[in-house]
Amino acid sequence: MKIYTKTGDSGETGLFGGDRVPKDSPRIEAYGAVDELNSLIGVVRSRKLPEKVDALLLKIQRDLFTLGADLATRRRNKRTLIPHIAPVHALSLERSIDSFQRELPQLESFILPGGSDAGSALHLARTVCRRAEVLTVRLSRSEKIEPAVLVYLNRLSDLLFVLARYSNQSEHKKEVQWKNPSKKK
Repeated sequence: MKIYTKTGDSGETGLFGGDRVPKDSPRIEAYGAVDELNSLIGVVRSRKLPEKVDALLLKIQRDLFTLGADLATRRRNKRTLIPHIAPVHALSLERSIDSFQRELPQLESFILPGGSDAGSALHLARTVCRRAEVLTVRLSRSEKIEPAVLVYLNRLSDLLFVLARYSNQSEHKKEVQWKNPSKKK
């Protein structure tokens, strides 16, 4: 199979189901941001990570591929062959959040993104996840999407924050608290 098809040379691309849409449509922006997030998680996984974080991120990459396929398919074209993100996927993320948080000190203030190489990359992944969520919300205002997709992206950004903290703790990197400049010491 050739990588290039030349079918997108005029500024349109194909969705699953055969529909053609402009490459700058909200649907393409949304699943493009999900693809970017998936790629960034691949970059994160190239860093030094605790084994259980790496295994979880691999599972998330697979989920994000499913989520992207879901977004690349209009509801009227959904077939049983297209996998879907379901509420159970977000519940799995919640369980992971709870599990990792039990091993972390309680937050007492906002923290600045950063820390270890992996922790910093996970903070960046969290922000890309938030953008993917915003673009998916925008899409949902004009086209029907599976509600579980929005829930999943919202939980995932929370999990990425927790994983950043966990990775920093594993590398013995102290979190830097944000100091409100308007408060006197």
